[in-house]
Amino acid sequence: MGDECTAGTGDPWAGTGDPGDLRMDRPHIARVYDYYLGGKSNYEVDREAGDQVMAVWPGVRICARTNRAFMHRAARVLCAELGLDQFLDIGTGIPSEPNLHQIVQGQNPRARVVYVDNDPLVLAHARALMNGSPDGRTACLEGDLTDPDSILRSPELGRVLDLTRPVALSMLALLHFVPDDQDAHGIVRRFADALPSGSALVLTHGTSDFAPLETGRAGQVYTERVARAQTRGREEFARFFDGLELLEPGIVVPHRWRPYRQAGACIGGDQDVADAEVGLWAGLALKP
Repeated sequence: MGDECTAGTGDPWAGTGDPGDLRMDRPHIARVYDYYLGGKSNYEVDREAGDQVMAVWPGVRICARTNRAFMHRAARVLCAELGLDQFLDIGTGIPSEPNLHQIVQGQNPRARVVYVDNDPLVLAHARALMNGSPDGRTACLEGDLTDPDSILRSPELGRVLDLTRPVALSMLALLHFVPDDQDAHGIVRRFADALPSGSALVLTHGTSDFAPLETGRAGQVYTERVARAQTRGREEFARFFDGLELLEPGIVVPHRWRPYRQAGACIGGDQDVADAEVGLWAGLALKP
């Protein structure tokens, strides 16, 4: 029992003597997001890129925090109300308390959580900071979203999660970095098909439905400075849940997903945040 932060191909600290291994000389998705959240695990190059995004889309910081608050509410619903005790979070990002395992193990100390990321920087931070309940299990492993089988067949994953029992799979603010030519919908379908009945899928995704000019410019900054980015409309987002049963209130902007579950979760209160400031779709669905 306990914690075991380990990369799928060895120690995540390995090879980090060269700053280039952690890409400290250019903006990094996880560090820029950490900057939006007010974290300290970012560098000047990340803050410069983040400021460029905020210059064209001032709501991005609210977007990040609202996304985080949605994760907290969804995790509590999954664990406390639906009884799930196994969680697989892909695209973990730099730890920012409270983390997913802290939320669910606060509800059920025996809950098991596996974090997955393909970046040594994120894995290094996770190893150093993520300590879970001694009764449960918290692990982090190296894996690439675009290669689902490498994650699903990972020995590390199998040692922590039982894939014959329901698993809550989350990919938050991640799929907009998987363009159509990498088959984002097919990737999600592969994961969903591998999980048993009663499992859950939790997603958020950037959209241009509310502020196309601002989010379009932000996407251009990301593509030029950080990573390829592609927003998707509501119908495209809904396709990720094909064959699954959406929980009420269905597909909504994340601060409108059961806001009463966590009073004051969003900046200024749930009703004070404009949809255009958030620029995300969110949904939680169960596998029949």
